Amino acid sequence: MASTAKFAAIAALAGDPARATMLQAMMDGRALTASELARVAGITPQTASSHLARLTDAGLLAVEKQGRHRYHRLAAPSVARLMESIMRVAAELEPARKPLVVGPRDAALRAARTCYDHLAGQLGVALADGLVAGGHVELESDAGIVTASGLELLARIGIDAEILTSGSPSRGRRVLCRPCLDWSERRPHLAGTLGAALCRLSFDKNWIRRVDGSRAVTVTPKGERALREALGVRLR
Repeated sequence: MASTAKFAAIAALAGDPARATMLQAMMDGRALTASELARVAGITPQTASSHLARLTDAGLLAVEKQGRHRYHRLAAPSVARLMESIMRVAAELEPARKPLVVGPRDAALRAARTCYDHLAGQLGVALADGLVAGGHVELESDAGIVTASGLELLARIGIDAEILTSGSPSRGRRVLCRPCLDWSERRPHLAGTLGAALCRLSFDKNWIRRVDGSRAVTVTPKGERALREALGVRLR
């Protein structure tokens, strides 16, 4: 278990408005430069570099070098889960007397978005619901399993279940299937290596597309039909 000092240090790092904005910008799994993150946060590149160095030293970010460029990304899915949890708590504590103003981008994020490397929002929850209703996945409060019919389904749509389940948990292999409480829907979407594989498949097959400048995604007409027929996804 983490010490109180470590807990407080991580909370303080994530609690700074500029750092929180930059962390949210990387929640779609992309790697971004300090200049790009500075623009997102509305701060100077020098200030952004200082913030990024602190986040990297704390283990929240990983840095990749390509030529002269340095790219920053979230160090692990657990960092994305941390941000999702904070946003969920913040939404729950929003004063009831304050009217909720939902702009176009907010509506898009609630409809469908990436949560690091898996799908969230109404789309992510509908995907989890469809797999559970079809008997392909069983979800408990903190764990999930893929059934025999689920393994057959994965093979039909082009996901190699053996690759997803290979490796040793003791060496840091991610959980195959687990629920992740969605901050906007307040119901679970699907995370783990299965959630990541379904997200990649959806992009590869052009079932979903990214929205420029956001981690929101849109479902294509082809995708709406394929998700409904193959995975039982019922969108609102």
